[in-house]
Amino acid sequence: MLSKSATQRKAFWKSVLFVLPGVAITVIFAIYPVINTFWLSLNDWNGVGGSAVTWVGLANYVKTLTSSKFWNSMLNALYFMIGGFVVLMPIAFGMALLVTSKMKGTKFFKASYLMPVMLGTTAVGLMWKFMLNSDFGVLAQFLNAIGMGDSVINWLATPTVNIWCIVLVNEWMYAGYNMLIFAAGIVAIPDEIHDAALLDGCTGMSKIIHIVFPLCKNMFMVFSVLCVTGCLKAFDIVWSMTGGGPMDTSATPAILLYTQGFQYKLMGRSAAIGMILLVLGLVLSLLLNNVIFKQEDM
Repeated sequence: MLSKSATQRKAFWKSVLFVLPGVAITVIFAIYPVINTFWLSLNDWNGVGGSAVTWVGLANYVKTLTSSKFWNSMLNALYFMIGGFVVLMPIAFGMALLVTSKMKGTKFFKASYLMPVMLGTTAVGLMWKFMLNSDFGVLAQFLNAIGMGDSVINWLATPTVNIWCIVLVNEWMYAGYNMLIFAAGIVAIPDEIHDAALLDGCTGMSKIIHIVFPLCKNMFMVFSVLCVTGCLKAFDIVWSMTGGGPMDTSATPAILLYTQGFQYKLMGRSAAIGMILLVLGLVLSLLLNNVIFKQEDM
């Protein structure tokens, strides 16, 4: 028979074998790319295999952080966050309240709310790009038809206006997806709590404020983390509608990362932007988890 220590060693190595595939995947597809990107951000390279890689230290970070284009892209990311918390969150929560209610027609609402997500980001972006066209778009034609033709502008080519158009389209598209997050929290509230609230006369808006909101705190945390990280890496909807233009006025950090690396061949600068976004995303996520949504001690 095996000794106690031998049995423990055998159990240990069995555990290692079970954990090893997950660790290997994490190292290969997460840790190594981050380390490699950090190393690249300290060098100057044009992205062509075999070309010279020149050490520049923190120069890429300095150039990035002193670039007006970078700070404009961060401002656009901030617009996405404002739209997410001010527009998307209340709409998604209201939709969740609707589809989890006992009123008739909730199946129709569930299907219709999820349709924009199922269309795909590029399809949605191109659809709204044509709809917002100032020459033949639906919105321009409607304003002309009701005598408000003077209000028609080139929405996707006007600075600040273009990014807000993209933000609102993004909220329209992802409202159904975020509805599922809040709906999961609402349906997880035990029926006993609803019955107790009813006996105490807590109904309607009072019930939502005092019962549903507090018990959906974790769902709001999940939404907040996804919103912040998603806004920092917003790319596809912006690229399909404006390509970040004109003159990078609607560019987000992810758009800037792409153009710097693959259009201007500044791979080191692109890597520096990626590392800044990684650190910023981690800091904001930790801030949300440990400060704003800090769990109360039992």
